[in-house]
Amino acid sequence: MTGNHQLPFDLKDIGGRAIAAARLGTRGANPIVGAVVVDVAGRLLAVGHHRGAGTAHAEADALNQLRADLDSGRIDALPGNGPAEWTMVVTLEPCNHSGRTGPCSHAIRDAGIGTVVYGASDTTREAAGGAAWLAAHGCRVIAGEDIDPRWAGAARAANHRWFAARASSRPFTTLHLAQTLDGRIAAADGTSQWITGPASRHHSHRVRARADAIVVGTGTVLADDPRLTARFADGTDAPRQPLRVAMGHRDVPAGAAMIGDGHFHHVRTRHPSEALAELGSLGIAHVMIEGGASIASAFLAADLVDEIWLYQAPLMLGAGRAAVVDLGIESLADAKRFEYDDVGDGAVQRCGDDVVLHLSPAPAA
Repeated sequence: MTGNHQLPFDLKDIGGRAIAAARLGTRGANPIVGAVVVDVAGRLLAVGHHRGAGTAHAEADALNQLRADLDSGRIDALPGNGPAEWTMVVTLEPCNHSGRTGPCSHAIRDAGIGTVVYGASDTTREAAGGAAWLAAHGCRVIAGEDIDPRWAGAARAANHRWFAARASSRPFTTLHLAQTLDGRIAAADGTSQWITGPASRHHSHRVRARADAIVVGTGTVLADDPRLTARFADGTDAPRQPLRVAMGHRDVPAGAAMIGDGHFHHVRTRHPSEALAELGSLGIAHVMIEGGASIASAFLAADLVDEIWLYQAPLMLGAGRAAVVDLGIESLADAKRFEYDDVGDGAVQRCGDDVVLHLSPAPAA
């Protein structure tokens, strides 16, 4: 938005720090975003990131650090090297709307930051326009692609599935899988509790607590009668509970555990896109698919899974129910490809005796 792109720092370096900060966040209803503030000499002043829905956005997080450091005297705002001369580098165009938090564009203006460099443009209907608003209110605004297209591309790629979900007006979708080494979710006699250990289950409950809704098939409801609540390690309920959703045509018994206090919804369809559209109409922005194999496979086959948390136990069954069934793939060349995703808790970690993998669909070549 300006022809003057001279900056007192290397955007590849500072922009890389912003992307690294973004990856400290969590995937879900909101994009991952990182923000870095540097002074007129290119000195790093603050690094912020977004920690999930309802928390301070990356820009606000960085600005909060700046205020604290200015108040404590750790940073001096001197003539010729104050906020008007400082630059904020942010991986996503600052939002221009009020949701759970205020507009980041206004917060940046109110802080007096003179220059903003952003990576990916925000094309969502609700939040777009922050760059134009800042430019109209006296801020020097630079699109990252005008300086370093590779960095801007990397910033957008970090949220490619979130952008895909928003472009389709559907919730971001997480798939939970808990399986044996040979990909089984139950033994031949139907027993399935517990394939994974307590540490894996506690981890999955933390992911549950971030979701707006947990979805299982009506077959799973009838076979296992799950509660689908988000719980702490001591078994008590987390303060924030997702909507419990049954998906399928069969009726859910009136006494089913998931109905509980009534925070329950029945989506009477077997089609993933229809289910997500209905949940989106209820204001659901992040869905977690918990089972069973038919539901998981339907979402995978439709390319509607944006991330996978796969909990793998060191067990071998050789028979029993598979975690995933036919996806309609006949050739290795057509396999659905995923990449390790280090956002949040990391791409590969040990949970007790189990291994947890965090995966995202690989971007299209």
